[in-house]
Amino acid sequence: MKNPTFINRDGMIADRDYINWLQDIKQRFRNAQLKAVVRVNTEMLQFYWSVGRDMHNMHIEERWGESVVKQFALDMRNEFPGEQGFSNTNVKYMRRWYEFYFERVINSQQLVDQFVDEFGQQPADQLTMPKTFGMIPWGHHIFIMSKASTLNEALFYIHKIIEGNWSRRVLEDNFNNKLYKSQGAALTNFEARLPATQGKLAVEILKDPYNFDFLTMKEGYDEKELEEALICNITRFLLELGEGFAFVGRQKELRMPDGTSFFPDLIFYHIPQKRYVVIELKAVKFLPEFAGKINFYVTAADKLLKGKDDNPTVGLIICRNYDKTVVEWSLQDIEKPLGVASYQLKEVVDRTIAELSLKNNSEE
Repeated sequence: MKNPTFINRDGMIADRDYINWLQDIKQRFRNAQLKAVVRVNTEMLQFYWSVGRDMHNMHIEERWGESVVKQFALDMRNEFPGEQGFSNTNVKYMRRWYEFYFERVINSQQLVDQFVDEFGQQPADQLTMPKTFGMIPWGHHIFIMSKASTLNEALFYIHKIIEGNWSRRVLEDNFNNKLYKSQGAALTNFEARLPATQGKLAVEILKDPYNFDFLTMKEGYDEKELEEALICNITRFLLELGEGFAFVGRQKELRMPDGTSFFPDLIFYHIPQKRYVVIELKAVKFLPEFAGKINFYVTAADKLLKGKDDNPTVGLIICRNYDKTVVEWSLQDIEKPLGVASYQLKEVVDRTIAELSLKNNSEE
């Protein structure tokens, strides 16, 4: 019997070629692991989909009575005691999952035409599970079909989960923050200032409103305090901005030849779209003069920061609120692509003031 021993390196010198090869092998192994997980998940979901489709097409309650689902779940658990997917509740989810999409795809020719790339041409009684569904965990699917009201909304979150590798918690947070309704809702002049394809894509990286509920702001805060709070919570702020944003700088000095300096609030870079995004924060309602200032900053970013392979910089004013007509008129003749959005947060009254007021009232 061999004695235990420590395994040590035998003096091999790891050169650059070895390190590069090792990194390549590690990445290939991670990819293989991911593919294996996706393959197993896809097979399970394909099975769940087929069970739900059978239950729907066979009208099982009409054939075998109201208790058939409970009996079916019990029979499957008896046959496969080690499997976790055959609870009465989960079997019901299988059917609901299939019927959620069946009712929204098969029963509306308009939706079939709109989502032919997702679902393909479908026989009336055999809706096939899209391949992308296999990339989403079952728990995510349950949440989406339980919360989404339209096919557009469900597919929006499915694509976002795939793009951002969202956890269940991130999905729930984004749904509760109404990302589907807010994304792309900012007022912009992108359609007139960017090529058609770029304009459509650029709109998608903005939203309205932005949810800053992760901040604790005292009543009467100003823009400097709002900016400071966002920087102190930069991770949460980046999550709220959305996928693909990288923080470049805050109050980055722009010095002119005559010595005058200007300081844009925040500069980000959107990696997938290869463009800088300049953000100005306003703790008040939108005013027309805000557009001129950020237009200047976007011009500066295009001239001084933008690389030859970068797309045009866009500007975003995030303000307390705005009048739609005022925004549209303000952006109409602006040359640079700009957007305006609002934000939401919970203000708290200064506790010292509140306590003092309470004390005075009690003394009276």
